[in-house]
Amino acid sequence: MNVRDKVEFLPHVPGVYRFFNSEGVVIYVGKAKDLKRRVSQYFRPVESLDRKTRVMVSKIADLQHTVVETEEDALLLENNLIKQLQPKYNILLKDSKTYPWICIKNEPFPRIFLTRRVVRDGSRYFGPYSSVVHAHNLLDLINNLYKIRICKLSLTEENIAAGRFRPCLNYHLGKCKAPCVGIMKKGEYDAQVESIDYLLKGGVKDLIRGFRNQMNSAAKELKFEQAQEFKEKKEMLEHHYSKSLIVGQAELDVDVFSLVADTADVFCNFMRLKNGCIIQSFNLELKMKIEQEEGELLSMFMGEIISKFGGLSKEVLVPFMPDQSFEDKYVHVPLKGDKLSLLELSRKNASAVKFNKLKQEEHLRPEEHKERIVNNLQKDLGMKIPPRHIECFDNSNIQGSDPVASCVVFKDGVPSKKDYRHFNIKTVIGANDYASMKEVVNRRYSRLLSEGEPLPQLVVIDGGRGQLDFALEALMELGISDEIFIVGIAKRLEEIIVPGDPHPLFLDKNSSSLRVLMQIRDEAHRFGITHHRGKRSKRQVLSELSGIRGIGPVTEAMLIKKFKSVARIKKASFEEIAAEVGPSIATLLTDYFRCGQASSTE
Repeated sequence: MNVRDKVEFLPHVPGVYRFFNSEGVVIYVGKAKDLKRRVSQYFRPVESLDRKTRVMVSKIADLQHTVVETEEDALLLENNLIKQLQPKYNILLKDSKTYPWICIKNEPFPRIFLTRRVVRDGSRYFGPYSSVVHAHNLLDLINNLYKIRICKLSLTEENIAAGRFRPCLNYHLGKCKAPCVGIMKKGEYDAQVESIDYLLKGGVKDLIRGFRNQMNSAAKELKFEQAQEFKEKKEMLEHHYSKSLIVGQAELDVDVFSLVADTADVFCNFMRLKNGCIIQSFNLELKMKIEQEEGELLSMFMGEIISKFGGLSKEVLVPFMPDQSFEDKYVHVPLKGDKLSLLELSRKNASAVKFNKLKQEEHLRPEEHKERIVNNLQKDLGMKIPPRHIECFDNSNIQGSDPVASCVVFKDGVPSKKDYRHFNIKTVIGANDYASMKEVVNRRYSRLLSEGEPLPQLVVIDGGRGQLDFALEALMELGISDEIFIVGIAKRLEEIIVPGDPHPLFLDKNSSSLRVLMQIRDEAHRFGITHHRGKRSKRQVLSELSGIRGIGPVTEAMLIKKFKSVARIKKASFEEIAAEVGPSIATLLTDYFRCGQASSTE
C-alpha cells in the first residue's frame, strides 16, 4: 500500500503521524487533532505548498500514525518523539540546557544547591534560571533563612547513630544545626525543606505571613531574640521579592508566552508568575526546517514547557491563539491592563534573546549574518530574489542652489564605499527634486547598461511617492523596471513606499530589514550633504576672488590650491602671495583686502 492509500484510511481523531524516507528513517513528526484532515494537506497539488515543504513531501516513502485521547496528549507525544528521533525536517529545539537549576537532592537530610545538570534520580529541580546571578541570590536567601547542610556526607540513620561524624565549621558559625550528630532531628530538617520547596514554587506570601505570626507569638512570650530572628527572615523575604513583584495584582497566577520571529528562527520566552512574582523565566530558540503557522509554533513551545515543568497554570497569556486547545486552561490574548504589560515584558525578553543571538552571529559568523540580513529583506519586501546589491539615491540643495545627488551602494548588507557616486545636476533648473531624481537615476543606469555592469536587485529612493514615481519612470524609459525592485523610504514615519501600492509598508521598528534600509538612507544623505557643502564652499570662495578686478580663473585656481581658503589669503604676507602669482597681482590683492578691512571698521 502506497502512502496516498494510507492517508485515505487515516481516522478523524487526535494523534501523531511520522513520515519515513526510502531508507526507513523518520524525516518528520507531526501532531493533529484530526489525523486524516491534517496529513491530507501535505498531498495537495504542489503549487499550494511552499518550496521547503515540497522537498520534504517528495522524500516521503512511508507513513505511520499513533492515535491518542486528546490534543494535549498528541502535543506531548510529538514533543517526546522529536527529541528522541531528531527528524531532519522538524523544528530544532535549542533550549537552555546550560542554564542553572536549584536542586533539592533526593537523600537523607537533602542538600540544596545550584546545578546545570538534571539527573532523574527523584531529586526536585526548580528553574531553569535565565540569570545565574538571580539563581545565586535566591540560593543565598535560602541559606540565610534556613539551616541547611552543604556537606556531602551520607547521613543515614546508621551512620549518625554510630557517631561517625562531628560538627563542622558551619555549625560553629550558626549556619547549620549539625544533623550529622543528631542535634537537628529529621522531622525538623524536613520541615525546612518543605518550606524551601514552597518558597521556590512561589508561596512567598504565605511564608511571610508565617514568619510574621511566629514573630508576634515569640514577642508575646517575651522571647525577643527569637522574635528578632523571625523579623529578619520576614524582612529578607520582603526585600528579595519586592523586586520581583511586577504587577498590581498580588494574587495573579499566570503563565505568559511570547514569540519573536526572524526568517527561519523563532525566539520564545516563557514566564510563570505566582502571587504576582516571576518565579520562572525560560527562553527557547526554534529553527524551522519547513514553513509552519504561528499557531502551530506556539503550540510546540507550550508543549515543550509542559514536558519540562509538568503542566500549565490555570490562566495562560498568549500573543495569539495556539492551533489547539488545552483542557481546563483559560488561554487568551490580553487587551489591556497589567496582563497586557506582562505579555509585552515577555516579548521584550524574547526580543533581547534575538538581539543577543544576532550580535554574536555578527561577530562570530559574519557571513551567516550577511545572509540573514539579505533573506530578511527579501521576505519583508516580498522580492522574488535576494537583494545582494542595493543602491540608494538622495538629492541635496539649498533653495535650489548647487543641486547635487548621491548614490551609495551596499553589497550583502554592508557598505561598498568604492562604488559610491556623486552627481551634479545638469538638466534641471531650480529646486525640483522630482526631475533631479529622474535625471540621476537615468544617468546612473544608462552608464551601467552601456558599460555592461551588473544592475542592483534593489533601489531605495530617499523621499516620498513623488520622487519614487519619477525614479520609476526613469527605469521604465530604460526598459529595466522589471529587473530592479524599487522602493521609497519616507523620513517622518519610516514607512516603505512600494510602486502601485496605495498603502505604505510599515516594518517592525526592531527588524534588521528596517535598520538596513534606514542605514543606507542615512548614508546616502550624509554622502550627499558632504559633497554639497564642499561644492557650496568652493563656489563661495571663487565668487569672492572673481569679484576682484584683474583676477582671472587661472589665478583663482593657483591661489586656492596654495592657500586653500580666502581667509588664509587675507592673512598671507605680500611676499608669500607674490611668490605664487607675482608682485602686480599681490599688490591688487593686498590693496583689495586692506580696503575691505578699513571699510568694515568704519
